[in-house]
Amino acid sequence: MARVLRTSLVAPSPSSGRATLPERSLPLTYLDAMWLHTLPVERVFFFQHAHEHGGAVDVLLSNLQDSLSKALRSFYPLAGRLRLAPGTPNRYELHYRPGDGVSFTVAEYDLAGVDELATDDPTEVAKIAPLVPPLPEGGAVLALQATVLRCGGLAIGVTVHHAACDGACSTHFLHTWAWEAASRGAVAPEPPVIGRTFIRDRDDLYDTFAAPRSYKSRDGKPLRSPDVVDKLLATFALSEEHLRSIKDTVAREAARRGVSPPPPRPTSIVATYGFIWHCHYWAKEGGGAKGEPSGGTSDRAYAVFAADHRARLDPPVPARYLGNCVGLCFASASRKELLTGAGASGLFASCSAVAAAIDEATRRGDGKRGCWDGCLERVVEAYGAGVPLTLAGSPRFRVYDVDFGFGTPAKVEIVSVARTGAMSVAEGRGGTGGTEVGISLPPDCMARFQRCFADAVACLSASSPAAQAQLPVSVAV
Repeated sequence: MARVLRTSLVAPSPSSGRATLPERSLPLTYLDAMWLHTLPVERVFFFQHAHEHGGAVDVLLSNLQDSLSKALRSFYPLAGRLRLAPGTPNRYELHYRPGDGVSFTVAEYDLAGVDELATDDPTEVAKIAPLVPPLPEGGAVLALQATVLRCGGLAIGVTVHHAACDGACSTHFLHTWAWEAASRGAVAPEPPVIGRTFIRDRDDLYDTFAAPRSYKSRDGKPLRSPDVVDKLLATFALSEEHLRSIKDTVAREAARRGVSPPPPRPTSIVATYGFIWHCHYWAKEGGGAKGEPSGGTSDRAYAVFAADHRARLDPPVPARYLGNCVGLCFASASRKELLTGAGASGLFASCSAVAAAIDEATRRGDGKRGCWDGCLERVVEAYGAGVPLTLAGSPRFRVYDVDFGFGTPAKVEIVSVARTGAMSVAEGRGGTGGTEVGISLPPDCMARFQRCFADAVACLSASSPAAQAQLPVSVAV
């Protein structure tokens, strides 16, 4: 476990001429209420050379705390508390009052350093979990922890309640905090846009989303958050060359099938999601695998992921809007084709399903044609077929550009995927393009996923189109 040295409550710096920020409330919209009952998102940033760039440890930590206060000046709702609005049965709000702040913990960790923890190889989640702080009781929506790794390096853990904001907003805050800490002449991130006039009210959806709920499999058993005790967390990189090969393979398979009209060439996002979903499903369900049981009896497999709708709503929502503005995409494919599809068949099925889900969500995403209507029913349908693969993160968040003044991260992990069963996605490190994906599985499932991923990448990397088309049947990709 990490040894906690101290915990401070960091309040937003007041604006010029004010002693403190005034009391304020920000109501949740139906798009925020959608996430009221989900687990918080937990990230950890590993920095290799923090001490070398930042000087004395105490000075470095003091700077992080001071710059946090400055960043919260613009992001003050994140320093507030989630509560029921007075006099209402189910209307929630982010309420800030003078004296509120964000919990900032300073800790030490002796078990391992960055060299061991920031690896792409499978690592015990139990070794990383102590580096992210819990949300304090009482409605806090953000908690932060800076952990000095005595074996070398620094870890910054971030825990965010999803009802307060989505990934675009939370990483906007992190970039702002890092800019304040670095104190350099680079252009400052734009401040967030705070307000609720951009989202049209949908009381019917709000009531549906805000109601307590639990999901059950088709056998009637509740689906609980998986235990992280025996989980491993590993990262898998898909280079730009790999993504091109996936796109080529899917396009050739569409032509072989005579699909008319020819579908658009897959995007990098479609190629990434489809490829990983395929490998992940086989690792958990294929070849007589006895990994985490899905609990489902459907002949369909599901993946559920989010799409940003800021630019798609009518009228559009500002890019720097503070809150949630995402809708769910539901990809569905035949379990049989995912598990037993020979050659490129299974990959075509998964990528086609992902592309269709994105197309459906974006076409209906103006808020007029039911993008969110029936959303929970579709979630229940997906979970009824077994625990679907879900998604956290995005390459667009540029987490590897977060620099507090002591260099960019050696590694960024979304630790909460171990509890939610999601895959995490980020841009490739080092500015080389591509994407990287974090997967958390028990050891036996992780070994199957590694074999599937390695075999499939080897075939995709083959020089001849014929070799690329004959992906190994043994791994069902």
